Amino acid sequence: MGGSVGAVAGSEWRCLTVRGRVRGAAAEELGAQARLLGVPGVTRIERASLVFLRHGPRVDADGLVGTVLTDPLLHDASWDRSEEVEGGRVVETVLHAGVTDPVAQAVARGARLVGVTERLDVATGSRYEVYGNVSEADLDRLITRLLANPVVEHAARGRIEPHEAVGDSSGDVEPVTLTGLDDAGLDALSRRRGLALDPAELLAVQAHFAGVGREPTDVELEVLAQTWSEHCAHKTFRATLSWADGTPIPPLLRQLRDTTDAIAAPWVRSAFVDNAGIVAFDDRLDLAIKAETHNHPSAVEPFGGANTGVGGVLRDVLGVSAKPIAATDVLCFGPPDTDPATLPTGVLHPRRIRDGVIAGVADYGNKLGVPTVAGAIAYDPAYTANPLVFCGCVGVLPTGSHRSTPEVGDRVVVIGGRTGRDGIRGATFSSMTMDATTGEVAGASVQIGDPIVEKGVLDVVLAARDAGLYNAITDCGAGGLSSAVGEMAAVLGADVELDLVPRKYPGLAPWEAWLSEAQERMVLAVPGDRIGALRDVCDRYEVELADIGEFTGDRRLVVRNAGTPVVDLDVGFLHDGRPARRMTAARPTVPAAHGTRSVADPGGALLALLAHVNLRSNQDVVIGYDHEVLGGTVVRPYGGAAGDGPVDASVLAPGGGPEAAAIGIGVNTRYGALAAGRMAWSVVDEAIRNVVAVGADPDRIALLDNFSWGDPRRPETLGQLVQAVEGCCAAARAHGAPYVSGKDSLNNEYLGDDGLRHAIPPTLVIHALGIVPDLRQTVTSDAKAVGDVIFLVGRTLDELRGSHLDLVLGIDADGSVPGPDHDSPARYRRLHAAMRSGLVRAAHDLSEGGLAVAAAEMAIGGRLGLDLRIDGDPVVSLFSESNGRLLVEVAPDDAEGFVTAMGGDALRLGTVTAEPTLRVATAGPTIELPVADLVRAFAGHVPGVSA
Repeated sequence: MGGSVGAVAGSEWRCLTVRGRVRGAAAEELGAQARLLGVPGVTRIERASLVFLRHGPRVDADGLVGTVLTDPLLHDASWDRSEEVEGGRVVETVLHAGVTDPVAQAVARGARLVGVTERLDVATGSRYEVYGNVSEADLDRLITRLLANPVVEHAARGRIEPHEAVGDSSGDVEPVTLTGLDDAGLDALSRRRGLALDPAELLAVQAHFAGVGREPTDVELEVLAQTWSEHCAHKTFRATLSWADGTPIPPLLRQLRDTTDAIAAPWVRSAFVDNAGIVAFDDRLDLAIKAETHNHPSAVEPFGGANTGVGGVLRDVLGVSAKPIAATDVLCFGPPDTDPATLPTGVLHPRRIRDGVIAGVADYGNKLGVPTVAGAIAYDPAYTANPLVFCGCVGVLPTGSHRSTPEVGDRVVVIGGRTGRDGIRGATFSSMTMDATTGEVAGASVQIGDPIVEKGVLDVVLAARDAGLYNAITDCGAGGLSSAVGEMAAVLGADVELDLVPRKYPGLAPWEAWLSEAQERMVLAVPGDRIGALRDVCDRYEVELADIGEFTGDRRLVVRNAGTPVVDLDVGFLHDGRPARRMTAARPTVPAAHGTRSVADPGGALLALLAHVNLRSNQDVVIGYDHEVLGGTVVRPYGGAAGDGPVDASVLAPGGGPEAAAIGIGVNTRYGALAAGRMAWSVVDEAIRNVVAVGADPDRIALLDNFSWGDPRRPETLGQLVQAVEGCCAAARAHGAPYVSGKDSLNNEYLGDDGLRHAIPPTLVIHALGIVPDLRQTVTSDAKAVGDVIFLVGRTLDELRGSHLDLVLGIDADGSVPGPDHDSPARYRRLHAAMRSGLVRAAHDLSEGGLAVAAAEMAIGGRLGLDLRIDGDPVVSLFSESNGRLLVEVAPDDAEGFVTAMGGDALRLGTVTAEPTLRVATAGPTIELPVADLVRAFAGHVPGVSA
């Protein structure tokens, strides 16, 4: 049993304090974070884990200490804990009642494995000992900003006890009166209940129930709000659109789907119709791919939000009957050195958000045993209150093994975790603008994951797939059972009983049980004669199964509570009754330029670029992710001579044959506000260029699109979104790369203390999944051999607006954002042919920072020098971020053949040298920097250097 649920008569909580034996660095890090938050008197903060046990007389708690609760080699443990410590202050934290406690659940499972059969309650917490000169006000700041998250935790000075979930609901269903409400009354109802419905949608709901002659129940209203939410219904992407002059705009989702249909790639198995896209891999296996966002939850509870973002996208891939084999993460934060005094009310410090998100990503993937192999991190002040967390997953499945059509009479089966109050209204919460009260009102919207439970669910699904035990499957994500069962029943209808849904604790209202987004649950359509076999599989992996109803064929969704219907909705109205939004877009206004672009010291500018938080190495983050588990990672996130050189894309070998899969990512958060269409083309081209650089076939690349935007009801914001979709479609058609899945996350804004809405930059993330025909011909970016020739392929133009050079110069000078290179698709095919012919030793794409940064990264990876000569304007030649370009290393004897293979589209720049120095001669100043200085800069250490 996990968590502090249920009492054991005659027993009290006992608390074990567990300390790591090596903890100096962690204490210093917490102290440094405290000083960053404006509490300079802190010298260090010691942290210990608390494990609370409550048990009967036959449980040997002392015996559990050295077997389940601690490792004697790593930990010190004591049943004694003092209220005070000499020279310090004590703060203890525990989770709120009802918040999932996966550590407690793991302890309870471990106790069962060593023979504990009697009732055992477990809860966990943390103890902090704060040393230094700390006032009461300082301690308050530390508690709310660093040591505890009020969204999910209680904190106390001194000792604390677990908070237990108790029954606080009668289980009654409330009718909601819509009759007679005018527009203002409907709007007030929507705001009061957090429904996030448009006025036209509220009127449609009112008219529907007037037509059937009754008021809706609270459960029905919540079901409609979830199903029609921006998060689930993608109503902006499905809206009827026009420009301000009346010119119609095709619906955005249709544009993306039409692009895939027009490309008509024969190797696409499934696109836009399931939890994840599916493409052919080889003659036996298919690959599934999906990327999701978990932005709002990560803003209020960084660890839990990111943790369940990973868990959710893994279940998306599992929801197409595929085994997850790799994860990705793209993260956008406010600057880590943000002055805490400037933070809006209720906003966590960006450094705390960053650390929590990274820990959440690592925790889920590492525990589940799925390698995190690709990603990116971007920083911008506009992400301070609205961090973005994109989680991706690739899975593998036998060709044709996914079944997706329920049949009349199939049972509605839920497997996995129990249902609790965590995750209530997550879909509608993610569809609203955040403000200073978000953390207070959204606590129930935060989910906490348990990857160990998910591992059992994964094993069950794969075994059930191979045994043919289900006709359809989906994950229980946003909207919980309401979404999962509702979508599976969209054609047939279903009749389910809420009393059969396993609960974490008593007291959930019917609407809470139906809408809860509690994690690690899957819903399956199972023929009645296979329930027993599925139950046997679940018992084998200790996964709970609940048969809660039936797919009926009457096209009604009926949900009962103790036999009484609390939902009775026509599935046609539920899924097709929402009135389409009508929206008008305005052509975006481009911000005025400021500053003059001048670089007197290009070497200093290069070092500043390499050290900037947006370009520097993220190896200190990646090292916390297990990217080797499963043993299929051919090209890792960093490589080269010292293992610290950046790679363009990761490569996996999931099938045991010569084929491999490359995963690349395109994202640029600086172009969108300047030219959203060009930004979209650029990130599509970058993602494709990344996988081509490691050996992927340009004719076998599938794409995912993930849009994170501000409020699209603002015409200019919608205009940027329209331009971005148009750029996405144009780039994909040019490259012949279809979209197979996607996601939009809108309303990423924060209502600040100034009363104004602050939006994120228009942010588009593109994943590219490419097939490498022969993993033995995989190419990496590190310089390989002295004497090799370095070529530039592609054209360099004066395209420096929005560049990272301008970022380090602190300007936004005039110029052009990088535009489409219509020759790049043919160029990439010629380059791939040269790779297949063995002509290419290394390749590296040019993106942020331009040629200078790419050359430096090749030198860092190989720990070799480069001696290059470039002509033309030095600033443009060195730092332009024009699309479609790569640096390519070729053996001297192959240089002429490479130029021929590229059709002359290859400019010889110089050679690889034994002397570890990057030398780039230009028409102006020459860059001449030791590779050791480049390595230090790329690690973020350039004392005294500025551009």
